[in-house]
Amino acid sequence: MSNQLAVSPAKSLSDFMDKYKGQIALALPKHISADRMVRLAMTSFSQNATLQKCDMHSIFASVVIAAQLGLEIGVGGQGYLVPYKQRDNSYKATFVPGWQGLVDLVSRAGRATVWTGAVYQGDKFDWALGDNPFVKHQPEGDADNWKQISHVYAIGRVNGSQYPVIEVWTMDRVVRHLNKYNKVGASHYAHKDDGANMEMYARKVALLQVLKYMPKSIEVVKAMDVANAVESGKPFTFDGEVVVVQDEDQQPAQDKPEVKMPQSRSAAKETPADVSDVVSRSVSANPGELLSGSQINLINSKMEADALGSADLFAKFGMKLGDLTQDRFQDVLEWIRNPAA
Repeated sequence: MSNQLAVSPAKSLSDFMDKYKGQIALALPKHISADRMVRLAMTSFSQNATLQKCDMHSIFASVVIAAQLGLEIGVGGQGYLVPYKQRDNSYKATFVPGWQGLVDLVSRAGRATVWTGAVYQGDKFDWALGDNPFVKHQPEGDADNWKQISHVYAIGRVNGSQYPVIEVWTMDRVVRHLNKYNKVGASHYAHKDDGANMEMYARKVALLQVLKYMPKSIEVVKAMDVANAVESGKPFTFDGEVVVVQDEDQQPAQDKPEVKMPQSRSAAKETPADVSDVVSRSVSANPGELLSGSQINLINSKMEADALGSADLFAKFGMKLGDLTQDRFQDVLEWIRNPAA
Protein backbone atom coordinates (compact mmCIF):
# COMPACT_ATOMS: atom_id res chain seq x y z
CA MET A 1 0.00 0.00 0.00
CA SER A 2 1.32 3.42 -0.90
CA ASN A 3 2.01 5.85 1.93
CA GLN A 4 1.29 8.82 -0.31
CA LEU A 5 -1.88 10.79 0.34
CA ALA A 6 -4.09 11.63 -2.60
CA VAL A 7 -3.89 15.29 -3.59
CA SER A 8 -7.30 16.98 -3.73
CA PRO A 9 -8.39 18.73 -6.95
CA ALA A 10 -8.53 22.04 -5.05
CA LYS A 11 -4.96 21.61 -3.82
CA SER A 12 -3.72 20.68 -7.29
CA LEU A 13 -5.38 23.71 -8.86
CA SER A 14 -4.20 26.01 -6.08
CA ASP A 15 -0.59 24.90 -6.52
CA PHE A 16 -0.84 25.26 -10.29
CA MET A 17 -2.35 28.75 -10.09
CA ASP A 18 0.21 29.91 -7.54
CA LYS A 19 3.06 28.61 -9.67
CA TYR A 20 1.96 30.57 -12.72
CA LYS A 21 0.34 33.51 -10.98
CA GLY A 22 2.75 35.80 -12.80
CA GLN A 23 0.96 35.01 -16.08
CA ILE A 24 -2.30 36.28 -14.59
CA ALA A 25 -0.66 39.37 -13.08
CA LEU A 26 0.62 40.43 -16.50
CA ALA A 27 -2.92 40.55 -17.87
CA LEU A 28 -4.62 42.25 -14.91
CA PRO A 29 -5.52 45.95 -14.65
CA LYS A 30 -4.07 47.85 -11.70
CA HIS A 31 -7.23 47.70 -9.58
CA ILE A 32 -7.16 43.88 -9.30
CA SER A 33 -4.32 41.85 -7.79
CA ALA A 34 -3.27 38.40 -8.97
CA ASP A 35 -3.74 37.03 -5.45
CA ARG A 36 -7.35 38.21 -5.41
CA MET A 37 -8.08 36.76 -8.85
CA VAL A 38 -6.66 33.38 -7.81
CA ARG A 39 -8.73 33.43 -4.60
CA LEU A 40 -11.89 34.19 -6.57
CA ALA A 41 -11.16 31.36 -8.99
CA MET A 42 -10.58 28.96 -6.11
CA THR A 43 -13.83 30.03 -4.44
CA SER A 44 -15.77 29.41 -7.64
CA PHE A 45 -13.98 26.07 -8.06
CA SER A 46 -14.80 24.91 -4.52
CA GLN A 47 -18.50 25.80 -4.90
CA ASN A 48 -19.11 23.98 -8.18
CA ALA A 49 -18.74 20.20 -8.27
CA THR A 50 -18.86 20.08 -12.08
CA LEU A 51 -16.18 22.76 -12.36
CA GLN A 52 -13.95 20.47 -10.27
CA LYS A 53 -14.09 17.95 -13.13
CA CYS A 54 -12.72 20.48 -15.62
CA ASP A 55 -9.32 20.32 -17.23
CA MET A 56 -6.96 22.44 -15.11
CA HIS A 57 -5.51 24.20 -18.12
CA SER A 58 -8.95 25.37 -19.28
CA ILE A 59 -9.57 26.88 -15.84
CA PHE A 60 -6.23 28.66 -15.99
CA ALA A 61 -7.02 29.99 -19.48
CA SER A 62 -10.44 31.18 -18.31
CA VAL A 63 -8.90 33.06 -15.40
CA VAL A 64 -6.46 34.74 -17.79
CA ILE A 65 -9.39 35.76 -20.03
CA ALA A 66 -11.16 37.29 -17.01
CA ALA A 67 -7.93 39.12 -16.16
CA GLN A 68 -7.61 40.43 -19.73
CA LEU A 69 -11.14 41.82 -19.49
CA GLY A 70 -10.62 43.27 -16.01
CA LEU A 71 -13.62 41.36 -14.62
CA GLU A 72 -13.70 39.54 -11.30
CA ILE A 73 -14.98 35.97 -11.18
CA GLY A 74 -18.22 35.56 -9.25
CA VAL A 75 -18.23 39.11 -7.84
CA GLY A 76 -21.41 41.10 -8.39
CA GLY A 77 -22.29 39.12 -11.48
CA GLN A 78 -19.24 40.42 -13.38
CA GLY A 79 -18.45 37.01 -14.83
CA TYR A 80 -18.45 33.29 -14.18
CA LEU A 81 -16.37 30.16 -14.68
CA VAL A 82 -18.74 27.82 -16.51
CA PRO A 83 -18.02 24.11 -17.09
CA TYR A 84 -18.89 22.59 -20.47
CA LYS A 85 -19.09 18.86 -21.11
CA GLN A 86 -17.18 17.60 -24.14
CA ARG A 87 -18.09 14.82 -26.53
CA ASP A 88 -15.55 12.54 -24.86
CA ASN A 89 -17.33 13.20 -21.51
CA SER A 90 -14.48 15.33 -20.21
CA TYR A 91 -15.11 18.89 -19.00
CA LYS A 92 -13.55 22.24 -19.85
CA ALA A 93 -14.14 25.65 -18.32
CA THR A 94 -14.98 28.90 -20.10
CA PHE A 95 -15.15 32.41 -18.67
CA VAL A 96 -18.55 33.96 -19.40
CA PRO A 97 -18.93 37.74 -18.88
CA GLY A 98 -22.13 38.60 -17.01
CA TRP A 99 -24.41 41.51 -17.84
CA GLN A 100 -23.31 43.23 -14.62
CA GLY A 101 -19.72 42.99 -15.83
CA LEU A 102 -20.59 44.66 -19.11
CA VAL A 103 -22.44 47.42 -17.25
CA ASP A 104 -19.43 47.91 -14.99
CA LEU A 105 -17.02 48.23 -17.92
CA VAL A 106 -19.18 50.91 -19.55
CA SER A 107 -19.39 52.80 -16.25
CA ARG A 108 -15.61 52.68 -15.83
CA ALA A 109 -15.16 54.31 -19.23
CA GLY A 110 -17.22 57.26 -17.92
CA ARG A 111 -18.84 58.21 -21.23
CA ALA A 112 -22.21 56.48 -20.95
CA THR A 113 -24.53 54.64 -18.58
CA VAL A 114 -26.34 51.38 -19.29
CA TRP A 115 -28.73 49.23 -17.31
CA THR A 116 -31.09 46.30 -17.81
CA GLY A 117 -34.27 44.86 -16.35
CA ALA A 118 -36.51 41.81 -16.43
CA VAL A 119 -40.29 42.13 -16.40
CA TYR A 120 -42.12 39.39 -14.53
CA GLN A 121 -45.80 38.54 -14.65
CA GLY A 122 -47.73 40.99 -12.48
CA ASP A 123 -45.36 43.91 -13.09
CA LYS A 124 -46.55 47.15 -14.66
CA PHE A 125 -44.63 47.72 -17.88
CA ASP A 126 -44.88 50.17 -20.76
CA TRP A 127 -42.42 51.20 -23.43
CA ALA A 128 -42.15 52.94 -26.78
CA LEU A 129 -39.57 53.66 -29.47
CA GLY A 130 -39.72 56.49 -32.01
CA ASP A 131 -38.68 60.12 -31.45
CA ASN A 132 -39.39 60.01 -27.70
CA PRO A 133 -38.36 56.54 -26.52
CA PHE A 134 -39.08 55.46 -22.96
CA VAL A 135 -39.38 52.47 -20.64
CA LYS A 136 -41.62 52.44 -17.58
CA HIS A 137 -41.28 49.41 -15.32
CA GLN A 138 -42.85 49.06 -11.91
CA PRO A 139 -42.21 45.63 -10.29
CA GLU A 140 -45.31 44.50 -8.44
CA GLY A 141 -45.59 40.76 -8.95
CA ASP A 142 -44.09 38.01 -6.81
CA ALA A 143 -43.07 35.72 -9.68
CA ASP A 144 -39.51 34.39 -9.48
CA ASN A 145 -39.23 31.74 -12.21
CA TRP A 146 -37.69 32.69 -15.54
CA LYS A 147 -40.68 31.18 -17.36
CA GLN A 148 -42.73 33.97 -15.78
CA ILE A 149 -40.61 36.69 -17.44
CA SER A 150 -42.54 38.47 -20.20
CA HIS A 151 -39.87 40.94 -21.38
CA VAL A 152 -36.28 41.94 -20.81
CA TYR A 153 -34.92 45.35 -21.66
CA ALA A 154 -31.71 47.32 -21.79
CA ILE A 155 -31.27 51.08 -21.79
CA GLY A 156 -28.18 53.10 -22.64
CA ARG A 157 -27.65 56.82 -22.32
CA VAL A 158 -24.60 58.61 -23.67
CA ASN A 159 -23.50 61.43 -21.36
CA GLY A 160 -25.19 64.68 -22.42
CA SER A 161 -27.64 63.03 -24.83
CA GLN A 162 -31.34 63.88 -24.73
CA TYR A 163 -32.75 60.46 -25.54
CA PRO A 164 -31.72 56.95 -24.48
CA VAL A 165 -31.06 53.92 -26.67
CA ILE A 166 -33.63 51.23 -25.84
CA GLU A 167 -33.83 47.52 -26.61
CA VAL A 168 -36.86 45.46 -25.51
CA TRP A 169 -37.21 41.75 -26.19
CA THR A 170 -40.02 39.36 -25.34
CA MET A 171 -38.87 36.23 -23.55
CA ASP A 172 -40.10 34.18 -26.51
CA ARG A 173 -37.69 36.09 -28.72
CA VAL A 174 -34.86 35.43 -26.26
CA VAL A 175 -35.58 31.70 -26.33
CA ARG A 176 -35.64 31.69 -30.16
CA HIS A 177 -32.30 33.53 -30.13
CA LEU A 178 -30.83 30.93 -27.77
CA ASN A 179 -32.10 28.03 -29.87
CA LYS A 180 -30.73 29.59 -33.06
CA TYR A 181 -27.24 30.48 -31.87
CA ASN A 182 -26.55 27.92 -29.17
CA LYS A 183 -23.89 25.56 -30.52
CA VAL A 184 -23.29 23.62 -27.30
CA GLY A 185 -26.74 22.17 -26.70
CA ALA A 186 -27.69 21.27 -23.14
CA SER A 187 -24.23 22.32 -21.96
CA HIS A 188 -25.10 26.00 -22.46
CA TYR A 189 -25.05 27.78 -19.10
CA ALA A 190 -28.56 29.18 -19.72
CA HIS A 191 -29.90 25.62 -19.46
CA LYS A 192 -28.10 24.76 -16.24
CA ASP A 193 -30.03 24.13 -13.02
CA ASP A 194 -33.43 24.23 -14.69
CA GLY A 195 -32.81 27.63 -16.24
CA ALA A 196 -31.45 29.36 -13.14
CA ASN A 197 -29.25 31.52 -15.40
CA MET A 198 -31.88 32.35 -18.01
CA GLU A 199 -32.60 35.83 -16.64
CA MET A 200 -28.88 36.64 -16.69
CA TYR A 201 -28.63 35.36 -20.27
CA ALA A 202 -31.74 37.23 -21.43
CA ARG A 203 -30.70 40.56 -19.93
CA LYS A 204 -27.26 40.24 -21.48
CA VAL A 205 -28.72 39.52 -24.94
CA ALA A 206 -30.69 42.80 -24.80
CA LEU A 207 -27.71 44.67 -23.35
CA LEU A 208 -25.38 43.54 -26.14
CA GLN A 209 -27.74 45.15 -28.66
CA VAL A 210 -27.64 48.51 -26.82
CA LEU A 211 -23.86 48.41 -26.43
CA LYS A 212 -23.50 48.53 -30.21
CA TYR A 213 -24.60 52.18 -30.03
CA MET A 214 -22.64 53.23 -26.95
CA PRO A 215 -19.13 54.76 -26.92
CA LYS A 216 -16.82 51.87 -26.14
CA SER A 217 -13.54 51.46 -24.33
CA ILE A 218 -11.06 48.78 -25.38
CA GLU A 219 -12.23 46.63 -22.45
CA VAL A 220 -15.89 46.92 -23.48
CA VAL A 221 -15.06 45.94 -27.08
CA LYS A 222 -13.16 42.86 -25.92
CA ALA A 223 -15.87 41.85 -23.44
CA MET A 224 -18.57 42.20 -26.11
CA ASP A 225 -16.58 40.07 -28.54
CA VAL A 226 -15.98 37.37 -25.91
CA ALA A 227 -19.64 37.42 -24.81
CA ASN A 228 -20.87 37.12 -28.41
CA ALA A 229 -18.42 34.30 -29.14
CA VAL A 230 -19.42 32.35 -26.04
CA GLU A 231 -23.16 32.79 -26.67
CA SER A 232 -22.84 31.58 -30.28
CA GLY A 233 -20.46 28.73 -29.45
CA LYS A 234 -17.64 30.07 -31.62
CA PRO A 235 -13.99 29.48 -30.67
CA PHE A 236 -11.85 32.57 -30.15
CA THR A 237 -8.34 33.63 -29.30
CA PHE A 238 -6.74 36.79 -27.96
CA ASP A 239 -4.29 38.15 -30.51
CA GLY A 240 -2.56 40.90 -28.56
CA GLU A 241 -5.40 43.19 -27.50
CA VAL A 242 -7.87 41.93 -30.12
CA VAL A 243 -10.37 39.10 -29.78
CA VAL A 244 -10.25 36.97 -32.93
CA VAL A 245 -13.43 34.94 -33.40
CA GLN A 246 -13.11 31.92 -35.67
CA ASP A 247 -15.62 31.71 -38.52
CA GLU A 248 -18.23 28.99 -38.16
CA ASP A 249 -17.13 27.14 -41.29
CA GLN A 250 -13.60 26.88 -39.84
CA GLN A 251 -14.68 25.42 -36.52
CA PRO A 252 -13.64 21.92 -35.57
CA ALA A 253 -16.44 19.52 -34.69
CA GLN A 254 -16.74 19.78 -30.91
CA ASP A 255 -19.23 20.46 -28.14
CA LYS A 256 -18.00 23.91 -27.10
CA PRO A 257 -15.72 26.70 -28.26
CA GLU A 258 -12.12 25.89 -27.50
CA VAL A 259 -10.62 28.79 -25.57
CA LYS A 260 -7.00 29.58 -26.29
CA MET A 261 -4.96 32.45 -24.91
CA PRO A 262 -1.80 34.09 -26.21
CA GLN A 263 1.13 34.27 -23.88
CA SER A 264 2.71 37.63 -23.15
CA ARG A 265 6.00 38.14 -24.96
CA SER A 266 7.63 39.15 -21.69
CA ALA A 267 6.39 35.96 -20.07
CA ALA A 268 7.15 33.51 -22.87
CA LYS A 269 9.99 31.87 -20.96
CA GLU A 270 7.82 31.46 -17.85
CA THR A 271 4.94 29.68 -19.58
CA PRO A 272 5.03 25.91 -18.93
CA ALA A 273 5.10 23.67 -21.97
CA ASP A 274 2.00 21.81 -20.75
CA VAL A 275 -0.15 24.94 -21.05
CA SER A 276 1.19 26.01 -24.43
CA ASP A 277 -1.92 24.57 -26.06
CA VAL A 278 -4.06 26.82 -23.86
CA VAL A 279 -1.94 29.97 -23.87
CA SER A 280 -0.99 30.30 -27.53
CA ARG A 281 -1.08 32.97 -30.21
CA SER A 282 -3.49 32.75 -33.09
CA VAL A 283 -2.12 32.28 -36.59
CA SER A 284 -1.24 35.58 -38.23
CA ALA A 285 -3.81 36.88 -40.68
CA ASN A 286 -3.13 37.39 -44.38
CA PRO A 287 -1.07 40.63 -44.60
CA GLY A 288 -3.21 41.95 -47.47
CA GLU A 289 -6.50 41.27 -45.67
CA LEU A 290 -8.54 44.23 -44.43
CA LEU A 291 -8.67 44.84 -40.68
CA SER A 292 -11.38 43.00 -38.76
CA GLY A 293 -14.21 44.76 -36.95
CA SER A 294 -12.51 44.12 -33.60
CA GLN A 295 -9.26 45.66 -34.84
CA ILE A 296 -11.06 48.73 -36.20
CA ASN A 297 -12.94 49.17 -32.91
CA LEU A 298 -9.66 48.89 -31.02
CA ILE A 299 -7.94 51.52 -33.17
CA ASN A 300 -10.96 53.83 -32.90
CA SER A 301 -10.94 53.53 -29.10
CA LYS A 302 -7.22 54.19 -28.85
CA MET A 303 -7.39 57.17 -31.23
CA GLU A 304 -10.28 58.71 -29.29
CA ALA A 305 -8.40 58.27 -26.02
CA ASP A 306 -5.39 60.11 -27.49
CA ALA A 307 -7.45 62.82 -29.27
CA LEU A 308 -6.46 61.59 -32.73
CA GLY A 309 -8.86 61.78 -35.66
CA SER A 310 -9.36 60.22 -39.07
CA ALA A 311 -7.56 63.19 -40.66
CA ASP A 312 -4.47 62.44 -38.56
CA LEU A 313 -4.61 58.80 -39.63
CA PHE A 314 -4.93 59.72 -43.31
CA ALA A 315 -2.10 62.24 -43.06
CA LYS A 316 0.18 59.57 -41.60
CA PHE A 317 -0.75 56.51 -43.68
CA GLY A 318 -2.49 57.97 -46.74
CA MET A 319 -5.62 55.86 -46.31
CA LYS A 320 -8.86 55.67 -44.36
CA LEU A 321 -9.29 53.33 -41.39
CA GLY A 322 -11.58 50.99 -43.32
CA ASP A 323 -8.93 50.60 -46.05
CA LEU A 324 -6.10 49.53 -43.73
CA THR A 325 -4.74 46.01 -44.13
CA GLN A 326 -3.34 43.54 -41.63
CA ASP A 327 0.28 44.42 -42.41
CA ARG A 328 -0.35 48.00 -41.20
CA PHE A 329 -2.13 47.09 -37.95
CA GLN A 330 0.89 47.09 -35.65
CA ASP A 331 2.25 50.20 -37.39
CA VAL A 332 -0.96 52.07 -36.60
CA LEU A 333 -0.89 50.96 -32.95
CA GLU A 334 2.74 52.12 -32.64
CA TRP A 335 1.84 55.48 -34.21
CA ILE A 336 -1.03 55.97 -31.73
CA ARG A 337 1.35 55.27 -28.83
CA ASN A 338 3.82 57.79 -30.19
CA PRO A 339 2.25 60.11 -32.82
CA ALA A 340 5.29 62.40 -32.92
CA ALA A 341 7.66 59.62 -34.02
